[in-house]
Amino acid sequence: MMKQEDRNDGISRRGFLKRAGLLGAALCVNPVLEKATAAERVLTGQGQVVRDIPAGMAAVRELRTLGNGTAAFRVSAMGFGCMGLNHHRSSSPDEAACIRLVREAIERGVTLFDTAESYGYHKNEILTGKALKGYTDRVFVSSKFGHKFVNGVQVKTEEDSTPANIRRVCENSLRNLGVETLGIFYQHRSDPNTPIEVVAETCAELMKEGKILHWGMCEVNTDTIRRAHRVCPVKAIQSEYHFMHRTVEENGVLAACEELGIGFVPYSPLNRGFLTGAINEYTRFDTTNDNRQTLPRFQPEAIRANTRIVEVLNAFGRTRGITAAQVALAWLMNKRAFIVPIPGTTKLSHLEENLRACDIRFTAEEMTEIENAVAAIPVVGSRYDALQESKIQK
Repeated sequence: MMKQEDRNDGISRRGFLKRAGLLGAALCVNPVLEKATAAERVLTGQGQVVRDIPAGMAAVRELRTLGNGTAAFRVSAMGFGCMGLNHHRSSSPDEAACIRLVREAIERGVTLFDTAESYGYHKNEILTGKALKGYTDRVFVSSKFGHKFVNGVQVKTEEDSTPANIRRVCENSLRNLGVETLGIFYQHRSDPNTPIEVVAETCAELMKEGKILHWGMCEVNTDTIRRAHRVCPVKAIQSEYHFMHRTVEENGVLAACEELGIGFVPYSPLNRGFLTGAINEYTRFDTTNDNRQTLPRFQPEAIRANTRIVEVLNAFGRTRGITAAQVALAWLMNKRAFIVPIPGTTKLSHLEENLRACDIRFTAEEMTEIENAVAAIPVVGSRYDALQESKIQK
């Protein structure tokens, strides 16, 4: 394995935030910008806002590109998923501790933070906004629209990507997060009643108005990606992707992203914590704030069977001085240069562990070895229940 080298290239963005619509957004193409972005200067050592990252510190020292051409979007090679700070992950630290952790991630080079309207219905966005206050010139924060809510309660059998709802969610997200512009605005789940072309057109308008820099979609198929991309270039696709769920390799989504120059952002890259080895059949999840207790794959019998996969990761990592979590994250980052995983955590030690995966390089032989070893073990249990699975495009 080889350690990665720091990169000194940079592309700009900050100054564009209010001018997005005035500089060609009608074509959904951002202009080539002249100065290094504040977010990128943190990594490249340019500009006055730089925070030197000590050589031995766990940090992100590489930029990756989502999209291509003049619309290229440069972000840290690993992002941070904010959902678990206070939503769906059992007990959470107090607000002050969450804020400290997010800011520590920023100091360690993370420039992409991910949240959504539906994570506690504004709750996670508001917390993320508090954590990013004073740092928004150095980072990008992304959110999501598309779930249907009535009086703050999600209607789980329906989705809503009508233009009116997209705009409503956008305004709420901007207010909750305390930013002028969202980095990426994702459609959380497809809406069968709203053509994706209409969704793309609405996002193009929001780009023109300077309210979003880029847009993306979650858990969609290749046909939807191509239709949307023809209307307004898609910056990133966000789908579940890890050793225990590799569907995007089989259904053509990953290949389509590579062909079209679209970034790929895997959510739950550690399978909701399972691939860290910290969960076993005796683990009990908070019934009031943890969706894992409802998922087939997190039932005791499934956990018991799937632990064999974690054992394989541990065995592979042990001879290389890395943990199971680092094997899982490094494998993703070695798959494609346009993949930017967004693991989340509430602990500084886990943040450090995750970030060190950015320095790991596997040879082609090592990639084949670990993939074959994991593939030999059947995964037990579905990742979602029937209703949630029905919302995933096949």
